[in-house]
Amino acid sequence: MKKIINAPQAYTEDMLRGIYKAHSKEVKYVHDDLHCYCTTKKVPNKVAIVTGGGTGHLPLFLGYVGDGLIDGCGVGKVFQSPTPNQIFEISKEVNQGAGVLYLYGNYTGDIMTFDMASEMCEMEDIKTASIVGADDVNSGEMAIRRGVAGIFFMYKAAGAKADELASLEEVLAAAQLAKDNTRTVGFALSPCVIPEKGVPNFTLAEDEMAMGMGIHGEPGIWNGPIKSSYEIAKESLDTLLEDMPVSEGEEVCVLMNGLGATSLEELYILYNDVESILSEKKISVYRTFVGEYATSMEMGGASISICKMNDELKKYMDHPVNTPFVRL
Repeated sequence: MKKIINAPQAYTEDMLRGIYKAHSKEVKYVHDDLHCYCTTKKVPNKVAIVTGGGTGHLPLFLGYVGDGLIDGCGVGKVFQSPTPNQIFEISKEVNQGAGVLYLYGNYTGDIMTFDMASEMCEMEDIKTASIVGADDVNSGEMAIRRGVAGIFFMYKAAGAKADELASLEEVLAAAQLAKDNTRTVGFALSPCVIPEKGVPNFTLAEDEMAMGMGIHGEPGIWNGPIKSSYEIAKESLDTLLEDMPVSEGEEVCVLMNGLGATSLEELYILYNDVESILSEKKISVYRTFVGEYATSMEMGGASISICKMNDELKKYMDHPVNTPFVRL
């Protein structure tokens, strides 16, 4: 294992200390718990948006805390959920009287954490609502789908609506609109190493890839020889558009997401093929986002997300955001 670390057991805490020191004007932690991560800025009467998840996915989850996106994040250890008490303490800190929206990935541990935090908030008369990202098409039916890079579009919609000082119900509806219109397909080329374990979390041969692999190393739908960029783009779009049809003349936003060890050059090669296929289908691209939005430490691979546009979603996608990790 080759990583720039001190003790493997201190990986998350050392990372958080570095972030707080580098971006002290923008983010802070609540009380003495480094894992209770939130913005330094408060807007009266604005719905607060809180997310959470394990370390290892930067800029997901904590990287979206900032202007135009979300207000707080519970940070778990590598690939582990935060605790209910952390989410509760963050909720109390960021609540500005308009309620708190919990927006996070569809994972069992996170669901239990946020449900318990919601009950704790109810005892403090803090109104909450919850929604989970579930965009990973290859992980099953909608109810059990994992939330991956496409949750970016939900953060974008909810954050923009909250900035309008909309009600909690309206912010939830904006997030739901983005969720209903977002789908993701991902693939892995190489594993990652969790610091506390020190070994790869799965294995692939040198000439092998895994289609549908999850961001924690969950098994995909097939392992086989590496395909060309065009072949990957075509299979991914076939899957995405079968699950969520997009008609000729409609517009989409495309998110090309690297999983941690994939170069920007490769992402743009892949995007070239994605755009060409969409153009052949007479589907227009409204906006494109290329880079790392939901990683898996140093995993090689990428994901492709599409969000079908309407006038309301276009407004949310155009809303400016500014966090230590995401500036659009």
